[in-house]
Amino acid sequence: MSAHIKKAQIIKQGNKPVFAVIPWEEYQKLIAAQEARESDDIYFPHEVVKYNAMGDTLIKAWRKYLGLTQSELAALAGMKQSALSRIESGKNKPKSETLKKLAKAMKIQVAQLIE
Repeated sequence: MSAHIKKAQIIKQGNKPVFAVIPWEEYQKLIAAQEARESDDIYFPHEVVKYNAMGDTLIKAWRKYLGLTQSELAALAGMKQSALSRIESGKNKPKSETLKKLAKAMKIQVAQLIE
């Protein structure tokens, strides 16, 4: 079948629509648009927001939410626990590379750690 469909085809069962068939190019555009929206979404669980509102840094709030100790998160991120402690206390501002390591260790986006 080489005919180009210009609009969606609706497949019905009885009188009820059950499927829509769209051109491949339109499907690809929809998928790309969805992926772009998802990559822009930054999600914060209620508990993370609560911890942050109570004064914890976002790094500490996420760590507590995920049930990790400082030692566990530091090990996952390849850093020293004392360095993580200084970052969580606000004494040291984390560098970009450190944020990337922490985000990867917690399986979240870097944007979810930026205050």
